[in-house]
Amino acid sequence: MSASELAEEEERQRKRAPWGVIALVLLTGLALIRNGSGEFDLGPPQPASAAAAEGRIPGGTFSSVPAPLPYSVADRIRIPAIQVDAPVMPVGLDVDGWVGAPPPDNPNLAGWFTGAVSPGEKGTAVIVGHVDNMHGPAVFYGLGALKKGNQIEVPRQDRKTAVFEIYGIEVFAKSGFPGDRVYSSKGAPELRVITCGGGFSKQHGYDGNVVVFARLVEVR
Repeated sequence: MSASELAEEEERQRKRAPWGVIALVLLTGLALIRNGSGEFDLGPPQPASAAAAEGRIPGGTFSSVPAPLPYSVADRIRIPAIQVDAPVMPVGLDVDGWVGAPPPDNPNLAGWFTGAVSPGEKGTAVIVGHVDNMHGPAVFYGLGALKKGNQIEVPRQDRKTAVFEIYGIEVFAKSGFPGDRVYSSKGAPELRVITCGGGFSKQHGYDGNVVVFARLVEVR
């Protein structure tokens, strides 16, 4: 194979990469997820338009908002409505300034972005995960099927569990990701759970991100 043919083959393989990478572009506050595999017949569920977040005022539509927790490393994430129960590993920025993703060969693993607050602290915590890999669905495959009112549990290493209630699920195009809306602090402990979503093509992978918006409602 010639050098030019080898380069073309490497480019094709790169575009077929089976994992998603959440990217946080610090200068603009944008987030992107790189390509997933799409190597199986049924694509992941997508959020309904009725599940859009409403930009609520902290405490304005929740019966009570617990006091923020101190810092503690996230240990697991549980989402009973879609049968998620996965360990969480810390992820940071790589040398190119992207948020690192969990290893793609482990389909049941999520990543907590250590550049944001820990889940339960005042501010917006971020947990990311793959939607699929070459073998099929991964940890956050069902994320788009969640509904308002579903809960997310995040056990922490301090033996406290931060319980968040979902108030919105949306899919955003990578080209116009609303970073300020997704990541900015709402004045209360919040959580964003993010994976790949939207349409899929072999050439470009997934064209959007599914984002779950949730707020702390209980500490166990």
